[in-house]
Amino acid sequence: MSIKAKQIIPPFSGPHLEAIAKILGDTNEGLTGSEIGHKLQQCKIPDCDPSNTKWKRLYNALAEFQNRHGVGNHVIVLINETMNPASYTESPDIFRSRRDKLNAVLALNGFMLSEDGKIRRTEKANTLDEALERANRMQEQLRRRNAHAEVIRFCKAEIIANNNFHAVLEAMKSIASRIRSLSNLTSDGANLVKDAFGLGQTDSPLLAINPLDTETLRGEQRGFVNMLVGLFGMVRNPVAHEPKIEWPMEEIDALDILTMISFVHRKLDMAYKYGK
Repeated sequence: MSIKAKQIIPPFSGPHLEAIAKILGDTNEGLTGSEIGHKLQQCKIPDCDPSNTKWKRLYNALAEFQNRHGVGNHVIVLINETMNPASYTESPDIFRSRRDKLNAVLALNGFMLSEDGKIRRTEKANTLDEALERANRMQEQLRRRNAHAEVIRFCKAEIIANNNFHAVLEAMKSIASRIRSLSNLTSDGANLVKDAFGLGQTDSPLLAINPLDTETLRGEQRGFVNMLVGLFGMVRNPVAHEPKIEWPMEEIDALDILTMISFVHRKLDMAYKYGK
């Protein structure tokens, strides 16, 4: 629901106002000093402490204006002005990161910052965990992709923490865990996959994802094995053994890998002990 013109917004609490100021005035990814001055001027908010550090300068300007007028409208106006997508055409990652962080705070006040850079009303989050979940873009993307529940169950904490590296690692663990549960085997990785689904010389695997009664279906089973072995070799093993700093995991790559793991789980939903 959009915010109507001249609609009175209740004042933001001190901690929430401070959190917003720290996001917009972040040392590394925040507004520059000159940008802060320009945005405050555009929003007709007096720059009452221009010599202070960036976030404190923002906080003092917002707090002083809020105390004087008794409303939080100017905070919404400043965020809308600051988060205009047109200003981020060359830095979309900063827009997304800033939006996620702001949304975690805004959710606790019953607002959300949309992809168009405008703040809208939403149901108020009652807890920090709920606010973080709502603000998390990766979780929303996985929801849109209809990710399997096992993927979310294994790496929900890492997704909420925006930890792409460990989210992928935990999700990969979900595959091995599920195959062990289905097969009662105790091996791991590629060996586990081959032990459970490998056709070998007899075409009689322990587990099957289809009836295996045609060459096409046996080919699907072999392809499934090859795909899983490849996933363990390309993703799980490097991520498990390399330091995070030496194995960067971009969000888009993490999403694609998690989607593939979700596909694997849907195939495992159909798996059964062959011949039974």
